Amino acid sequence: MNNQNKDQNAEIISNNKSSDKKTSKNIVEIKNLKKSFDHGKITALNGLNLEIKEGEFVSIIGPSGSGKSTLLNMIGALDKADVGDITVSGIDLIRKKDLSDFRSQEIGFIFQLHNLIPNLSVLENVEVPMFESKISGKEMRKRALELLDYVELSDKIKRKPTELSGGERQRVAIARALANKPSIILADEPTGSLDSKTGQVILQRLKELHEKENVTLIMVTHDMNVASLADRTIEVLDGQVQN
Repeated sequence: MNNQNKDQNAEIISNNKSSDKKTSKNIVEIKNLKKSFDHGKITALNGLNLEIKEGEFVSIIGPSGSGKSTLLNMIGALDKADVGDITVSGIDLIRKKDLSDFRSQEIGFIFQLHNLIPNLSVLENVEVPMFESKISGKEMRKRALELLDYVELSDKIKRKPTELSGGERQRVAIARALANKPSIILADEPTGSLDSKTGQVILQRLKELHEKENVTLIMVTHDMNVASLADRTIEVLDGQVQN
């Protein structure tokens, strides 16, 4: 794909928001957040406090069991807190009962193991998040094709995920995460299952996405080299942010 097409596709995926990379506005506000599992025997988050600005690229680091993935799940409304307050994109995630629209419209998820649907084609996987939207099937296909061109996979649209390399599957996951023009991308160890060379390609794509678009990128990683690419690194230990 030539540079002209890349620029055109960058405009296509734009959220049409302010061109400023970061603002003074908080897109994530968390106060005294607590979460435990196994009837309180396992404490994942222990009074965690955190603020993230709109348009920031933040990496979250910490050892296994520190609570970083639980934190990501809280921000994405994949789980509910036991105690505390969490507001994301102006939505109170504690008190709002139905969060399905929030997840589909505001959040794009990129997981370590891709979570692609194996019996669907690459194109169909990217279309899935748009099924609950009000756009037509023709518009869904058009957007999915544009996004796959953006991640340089327009020649693989009919393939199944099992026919792709790990790096290609992760690029499909990036395209899928962008489908509904989310304000926040949550990436949980996005390069964890990839070799170093392929991982660098994925990281470059994510960083390019962050730099060109007004999207907040929050990434969990064990790798300090990966974390160093972010605007800010947050360390989570024993369920709390370390100052």
